[in-house]
Amino acid sequence: MVNETGTEKTTKPNQEFLLSGLLGAMVLLRGKKIGTLSDMVIVETGKLPEVKFLVVSRPFGDSSLLVPSERVKTIAYGICVIDIDELKKFEGAPPDDAILLRDHILDKKVLDIEDSEVEVVYDIRLVERNNKLYVTEVDTSKYARLRRLGLGFFANILYNPNNKKSEESISWMYIQPLPSPISSFKGDVKLKVLKERLADIHPVDLADILEELDHEQRVMIFSSLDHEHASDTLEEIEPTIQRDIIASLSKEKVVQLINDMTPGQAADILSVLPHAEANAILEAINYENAKKLHSILEKQEEKVIHYTTQKILKFSPQTTVEYVQNDYPRHARDKDVIMYIYVVGEQDTLLGVIDLKELLQADDKALLKEIMVENVISLSTESTLKEASQNFARYDFRAIPVTDEKNRLLGVIPYRDVMNLTHHFLE
Repeated sequence: MVNETGTEKTTKPNQEFLLSGLLGAMVLLRGKKIGTLSDMVIVETGKLPEVKFLVVSRPFGDSSLLVPSERVKTIAYGICVIDIDELKKFEGAPPDDAILLRDHILDKKVLDIEDSEVEVVYDIRLVERNNKLYVTEVDTSKYARLRRLGLGFFANILYNPNNKKSEESISWMYIQPLPSPISSFKGDVKLKVLKERLADIHPVDLADILEELDHEQRVMIFSSLDHEHASDTLEEIEPTIQRDIIASLSKEKVVQLINDMTPGQAADILSVLPHAEANAILEAINYENAKKLHSILEKQEEKVIHYTTQKILKFSPQTTVEYVQNDYPRHARDKDVIMYIYVVGEQDTLLGVIDLKELLQADDKALLKEIMVENVISLSTESTLKEASQNFARYDFRAIPVTDEKNRLLGVIPYRDVMNLTHHFLE
């Protein structure tokens, strides 16, 4: 693309467009309207296809123009400015093997690799990067459908366009290259998920991809993974998505996955399933694995109150930092948890907590109530070891207090006591 003087454009921040917003744009040449933007020709270049030509429809029966992208000075919603010398040189239709975004992709059905219908392409997302225009995604969302029908205002009321969860976009990396010559193409757009490509994607990254897809795409991709890759990926997926995937797999497939996992991994997966489903799987896997998993899952439901210690450092809010620091060795003697100082009121009501590092850095004359963290993450008497494990993993604490319904400090459960008992370490 070129700038207003005909020289190469300077690099500018990436801009995103929707094809539906660009189609029909007024095309200007030297300030005069010569036609409208009717389509775009793309060429596969690595991961993302690049727009190489714009198709410009002209009035009064004049031949359409095929304008190279480097001849485009400006493109935006509603307007497109080009820079060519003679119109005649650029007249003509796209070649037979050209891939046209509107004619060949827009409003086509997206099929999975087994030709099961997924969705309809209602729009196409593009990005202008380094002065080149690339296709990034096809949009199959209901929001896009309403927008295409001219009901954009209504769509904005029903769906938040800035909320990715309200949209269903499929990255171009999963779209099968269209056949050549394209003029004979009468079918639908296909998803491509090549096993050899998936095998190169790390389970953590693949889990992120699966979480962004809709149900049909997610199951289709997951089903094509080998057992080891599938089990590693499943472990990294968010629990509600795990449940969604497992519910769509055959019992035999799930059993095979569970048998390929370590007991800890398998317990993570089974713990998100309904009790009846988890039991059905446990009955189908091999006896030794089932025995271990029963023990792990039962242990998860034990109450944390049975694992708490009262051998902790606790002081009133009026205690000075100096008092705790000066005699810290004596205070900490025979205590199980010494890295936190718990600040309590009457009847041991938990008021706050102080990390040992914060205590050592505080002013000697400060009161504990002045440096404590008041918003304390705690567990209840009904909390299970599983919940404690999740809190340790989420917050990276070394100990968590346990309180009753009146916020009275009943004890503290250390990290090591939970993590040495739960499925994360029990094999």
